[in-house]
Amino acid sequence: MDTTYDKALMTPAAAWGAVASMALCVSVLIASEFMPVSLLTPIAGDLGLTEGQAGQAISISGLFAVITSLTVARLTRGIDRKLVLDGFSWMLIISGALVAFAPNYAALMLGRALLGVAIGGFWSMSTAVVMRLLPVADVPRGLAMLNAGNAIAATIAAPLGSYLGDIIGWRGAFFLVVPLALLALIAQRMTLPALAAPRREAVSGNVFRLLLRPQVALGMASILLLFMGQFALFTYLRPFLEQVAGFSVPTLSLVLLLMGLAGVAGTWCVGLVLRSRLYSIVIAIPVVMAAIAGLLVAFGAMPLPVGILLFAWGFFGTAAPVAWGTWLSRALSDDAEAGGGLQVATIQLAITIGAAAGGILFDSAGWASTFALAGFLLLGSALFAIAGSINGRRQQ
Repeated sequence: MDTTYDKALMTPAAAWGAVASMALCVSVLIASEFMPVSLLTPIAGDLGLTEGQAGQAISISGLFAVITSLTVARLTRGIDRKLVLDGFSWMLIISGALVAFAPNYAALMLGRALLGVAIGGFWSMSTAVVMRLLPVADVPRGLAMLNAGNAIAATIAAPLGSYLGDIIGWRGAFFLVVPLALLALIAQRMTLPALAAPRREAVSGNVFRLLLRPQVALGMASILLLFMGQFALFTYLRPFLEQVAGFSVPTLSLVLLLMGLAGVAGTWCVGLVLRSRLYSIVIAIPVVMAAIAGLLVAFGAMPLPVGILLFAWGFFGTAAPVAWGTWLSRALSDDAEAGGGLQVATIQLAITIGAAAGGILFDSAGWASTFALAGFLLLGSALFAIAGSINGRRQQ
């Protein structure tokens, strides 16, 4: 990949300001993607849907994010990357307005599909853009800043959505995305420099070639099952907490907030040990999360154990993307744009399948079957991570 970029034209402060503007946009993107988790019940009631059908609002955004992440580099050849990122930010703004004023299920799905395009495109290019903005030694810190935006969004999206939905309705909660996204776009326009498209030969038309590397294939399989399991369960937390654990809306909002705060703590803690314990962490996280899913099935009707278990779920679940992002920077340091696209596609495909399968089971067989599925998928993720660890050590 071409590495002769505009770094020489930027001061260190300007470069970090540009990365911060991207982190702000990431926060709004992720908050928008997961806000339906805490608003499934009112969305379903207003539009005449089941909770499982409303949960597909997450699945559809994941599906379009997959398609976009696999094709964006090829479709945007020759276009200034600043303009491309601006375009995805505009899509985020339009999506928020469409969802907020959706008169029916079809309009809701259209808005969420447009959000998926924005997520897949922005995330796919984020690693490569950060590598262009910062010196090599500072790239890990830049990527950590993006992950911090992710963690913050994961912290506030569900509890804030639940709280605001109770006060101004689910439509009002979604409309708040619009001014936040506009702020992120303005910050981006002010701080990002012009970023000429990579040389034609640096843009691959086939990211799947990376799967020919055994370490990459095993890692992506583990990522796929991890996020499938995580979102098969996480997507349906609100109806579970209301219908099974018996939480009121204020208590539910508090639990979701504590989950998010636990996630911030988990992100910080995992960053301290990733350098020396990368594979141990990517193996341990899904094992612990599978155990939590099983314990939720066993103690689902007991509010205090449920609250403690979900706190632990937030701690480990939010740390997982940081661990796998570090793995990507090591395993695919020679092909960051293609690797970023493949990883985003894998994660979004996993979210799509996990949320869809979880919704089908939730409607047809009950919440316990959805949570059990999540546990089995998470154990599968751990097995692939073990295999990847063995392969990685052989190559060292």
